[in-house]
Amino acid sequence: MTQASNTPIYRGMDRAALDAAYNNTNAVADSTAWLEDWRSRSAKMRTRKDATLGIAYGAHERERIDYFPSGEIGSPLFVFIHGGYWVRNSIDMFSFLADGANHHGIDYAAIGYTLAPEATLTEIVNQIWAGLSFLQTKADLGFDSSKIHVGGWSAGGHLAAVTADHHAVRGVLPVSGIFDLEPLALNYINDQLKFTPEEIETLSPIRQLQRKLPPHRLFAGGSELSELQRQSKDFDSAARAAGADTALKLMPGRHHYSILDDLANPDGAIALALADLVATEAVST
Repeated sequence: MTQASNTPIYRGMDRAALDAAYNNTNAVADSTAWLEDWRSRSAKMRTRKDATLGIAYGAHERERIDYFPSGEIGSPLFVFIHGGYWVRNSIDMFSFLADGANHHGIDYAAIGYTLAPEATLTEIVNQIWAGLSFLQTKADLGFDSSKIHVGGWSAGGHLAAVTADHHAVRGVLPVSGIFDLEPLALNYINDQLKFTPEEIETLSPIRQLQRKLPPHRLFAGGSELSELQRQSKDFDSAARAAGADTALKLMPGRHHYSILDDLANPDGAIALALADLVATEAVST
């Protein structure tokens, strides 16, 4: 006997509803225009003469890092991990974000990874981990390797949170992140990811909370899908209960794409939070 298509499978949602609950492309009518705008803005940023593009940290084609210095020697470094549900996008689309960090004297690096299904989520996480270890050896670029902060958007927010226990990381800034893989293992996203039960358990940041995690500053759009908001709210609450230093801000009027303007803009709420996170961490150490 087959299961009825409208049978609830997660939080009262059937498969169709759960698919829609995580489909940011369909939820934002002009999502394609946003991506094109990012590409255009990033192309201009990538003409900077001080940028170092395509630094290899591994043998795979996408194991690359783009680096944009702030112009100050010994600056903190913000490492950004792109989203796209682990199956699409690339670091060259996110160069435009360097402005926000650089304005506050923070160097910016975007770290790439092999996309699924060519790589499993476990392999992707291992690549990010290796990239962070590599960056610790690259102080010759000009940043302070003891002041590395990591952040990311969407699936990149997940990768930032899941690698928060890397010894190089001093602070974490997930934007519209994923913190529990269970609902994604039940919807269309898993068609390519093929999460294992072990990955759902060990690579869901909300299930691996530790009291001594570095500070987390979380952001989600007030106008984005409710499941994306819930993911951040639940993680923030659980992390606080575990004794971690976390704070969550819902950005009014921001959807899954427009929220990144608040990181790219030096006066945006997320760029200012990054500057504050770096300053606070520096004082505490």
